[in-house]
Amino acid sequence: MVSFPRRLLIAYLLLLLLPALGSPATAQNDETEKLRTSESVFAEMLDMRETGIPPNLLEDARAVAIIPGVVKAGFIVGGRRGRGVLLIRRDDASWSAPAFLTLTGGSFGLQAGVSSTDVILVFRNDGSVQSLVDGKVTLGGNVSVAAGPVGRNAEATTDARLKAEIYSYSRSRGAFAGVALEGASLNFSESNNEAMYGADATPNSILYGSTPPPEAAHGLRSLLAKSTP
Repeated sequence: MVSFPRRLLIAYLLLLLLPALGSPATAQNDETEKLRTSESVFAEMLDMRETGIPPNLLEDARAVAIIPGVVKAGFIVGGRRGRGVLLIRRDDASWSAPAFLTLTGGSFGLQAGVSSTDVILVFRNDGSVQSLVDGKVTLGGNVSVAAGPVGRNAEATTDARLKAEIYSYSRSRGAFAGVALEGASLNFSESNNEAMYGADATPNSILYGSTPPPEAAHGLRSLLAKSTP
């Protein structure tokens, strides 16, 4: 007979797998909603002129990842998991089609007790993006990360911030703040990208190739263009 805790664990794992088990049409609807949620999170961040991500950091960004609703799953299995999108800034200053990725694990510093948190990652160089395209990235491991400065006049003054390849931010209760994410893993979601773009889609073809962005990404790409003139 299956013990009570074991049944709960199985149910929890099934809940994590449900998005991947849906039909292609349902999955694409889910990804469209994720794009719209990401757009909403980024738009709200832009409205926080005095307490959000400094404009000069966004202007120099090589890529931005937006991961809405990262959920703490600590009842039976500890850890965190969220799904979002990554867009890169191309050489002509345009923004790519969004590639879907997942964020798992990691410490959220003072946000540890919050059940759902929006996360934004600002990539400062092309090398950190390429590391992700080449395989899974561990923040604070093969790619350096630091809690990003906040506010219009904020500067990256500490050694950790100056050396960081990625600045990380979280939002809970309406306020963005720099947050430590050491140990968290980033990985592209093959199933989610396939659901949106087709079986031949790869991170390279989405970010660097000629894959056309979906209509649902128009608003997010426009916001990014507006924030990175």
